[in-house]
Amino acid sequence: MAETLIYLDTYILQQDMRVRLPKSILSNMGAEKGKTKFDIYFDSKEKSLIFKIHEEGNMTDE
Repeated sequence: MAETLIYLDTYILQQDMRVRLPKSILSNMGAEKGKTKFDIYFDSKEKSLIFKIHEEGNMTDE
């Protein structure tokens, strides 16, 4: 997967656990503010978080 990674920016983890996402995700991922849901995965081997746009019908639906 390392060859598909694209560096966007560095952000600090806020006191209330928020992380601001770079504005470039709006154009690169087709995300919409206040509408797009993300599935968040943790890769323990790489100590990485992976954000994927949530698709309705996935097993992770609530």
